[in-house]
Amino acid sequence: MPELPEVETTARSLRPRLIGRRIRIVGGVDWPRMLPNTSEDELRGVLLGLAVTTVDRRGKYLLIGFEDDRWLALHRKMSGNVLLRPAEAAPEAHTHFEMGLDDGWLLRFVDARKFGRVYLFASRADLDAFIAARLGPEPLTELDAASLRELLRGRRGRIKSLLLDQAFLAGVGNLYADEALWEARVHPLRAADSLTTHEVRRLAPAIKQVLVMGIERRGTSFSNYRDADDTPGENQDHLNVYGREGQPCSRCGTMIKRIVIGMRSAHLCPRCQRLRRSKRRAAFSAAAVSTRRGASGTASRSGTARPAPA
Repeated sequence: MPELPEVETTARSLRPRLIGRRIRIVGGVDWPRMLPNTSEDELRGVLLGLAVTTVDRRGKYLLIGFEDDRWLALHRKMSGNVLLRPAEAAPEAHTHFEMGLDDGWLLRFVDARKFGRVYLFASRADLDAFIAARLGPEPLTELDAASLRELLRGRRGRIKSLLLDQAFLAGVGNLYADEALWEARVHPLRAADSLTTHEVRRLAPAIKQVLVMGIERRGTSFSNYRDADDTPGENQDHLNVYGREGQPCSRCGTMIKRIVIGMRSAHLCPRCQRLRRSKRRAAFSAAAVSTRRGASGTASRSGTARPAPA
């Protein structure tokens, strides 16, 4: 799934090439469910003739602003890509939405699994309300040790699951959570409120560091992700734990281990990210409570009993 670095990479690539361009074509929608709050006809009626004024990102959402205070929010979900293609380029397989620009280029939403979504908003206020109801703080600009400590206060869920909760912290997904926890030497099964002050001081900058490095390397590509020019990222060549089960830890040489937390994989170094006995009992006690709650249909506070939010 594209996470914050992949969406930010796309936004930075599109910004200078979209701003000032006018929309001449809107169409290609062959999967109406990708438009939860609008339709192809409405998009065409609203956007045709408008110039792009803003390209931004919030969490995993790509935001495109237009004249007349109209906005699109695109969420790529599991396999979506947003590509900028020349007019003569044949449509990619699984192209489900297209906007043509006045310079002849085409912006395409390509999504093999059809989980991606495109939302239309009549104003920035409407967009902000939508975002506020779904996303927590922005880790690149709103996160430090003090704010993370406050966010963790009273949260008893496992730290890995909490980092995946978009209402807790926007934009971090499975891959970058694993990498950040490894950098901070924190075991993913730790209860969130058990982290010491020193551990929080390590984790906050670690989250920022792995995200920034992901952006600098233009994202992580294993199978689906491509940037706006249909080019894979490079961060997959620099990962320390994610996807490296059975390989040596780059810090201590211990074999990387993979475990499952709330139906999601987690990768860790058993030596660098030790779970002390008392904390191990607490972690597995929390896991048992979460399992019982899940069986009764009650979601845990940290969001571990539901899929990671959009």
